[in-house]
Amino acid sequence: MNTLIPESANVSLLNCIDLSSSDVQLSVSLLKQEKMKLLKNEKSRGYTPLFDENLNPANQIHGDYKEGYYIGIEVSEDQSDAQKPFYGPNKWPSEDILPRWRKTMEKYHQEALEVSRSISRLIALALGLDINFFDQPEMLGNPIATLRLLHYEGRTSEPANGIFGAGAHTDYGLITLLATDDNYGLQICKDKDAKPQIWEYVPPLKGAFIVNLGDMLERWSNCFFRSTLHRVLGNGQERFSIAFFVEPSHECIVECLPTCQSEKNPPKFPPIKCEDYISQKYKDTHADLSSYA
Repeated sequence: MNTLIPESANVSLLNCIDLSSSDVQLSVSLLKQEKMKLLKNEKSRGYTPLFDENLNPANQIHGDYKEGYYIGIEVSEDQSDAQKPFYGPNKWPSEDILPRWRKTMEKYHQEALEVSRSISRLIALALGLDINFFDQPEMLGNPIATLRLLHYEGRTSEPANGIFGAGAHTDYGLITLLATDDNYGLQICKDKDAKPQIWEYVPPLKGAFIVNLGDMLERWSNCFFRSTLHRVLGNGQERFSIAFFVEPSHECIVECLPTCQSEKNPPKFPPIKCEDYISQKYKDTHADLSSYA
């Protein structure tokens, strides 16, 4: 595989969270002290240790060299929606350990979802749809929206030996917003069908989100938009990022849009139910909860 090597990098400062700040490293350290109390549950909320995720099993050993923390839409246990996958109460560290951390994360989640809805309106216009198409209740009106804080260890990746910060994959939903620190690591492959695949680094962007397109957008648009094949290579430095994954509602049926098909361009994918697709993807790539015991 060919790789284009970066020449420069910038610091990322997004939504008042500076991922290069020493406060971030302190937060990670404090969270790790509490990790046994905050381990990921069946709703994918909480702390995930190294190797919890294996995004490219055919080309990886062990799994991803990263740890993370899942935060979703807060749904109390007495609400009926709490019975759905990926909905339920979040797991929060004690205010004594990380004061104001919950408030900060909830604010970030709220603002990132609004940014995502704004981007979805641009996508709707590009596909010849009503500007508010994706704002419908069955789509982003009641979404599965997950914030994930990620910490990559200071290990150097070895692609030839199956060692990656994160293995090559596409995200599952509509879009993903990604904030990064000033360390390179994220790579994309613009043509995922190419042989050989060509990987390029994505420069960290100060004051901006990197936007990855997801599988459901590829299905909706009949490949007019392609989901972004990407991976993370470690370079021996610690790396921090914040990913915000945006998927439609549980019941949403994702199928080729009328504006994206014709007699000469019929639908390339069968309809899928969002909940079923996301659940299977998580099952295929995440460690079983019993392995935490």
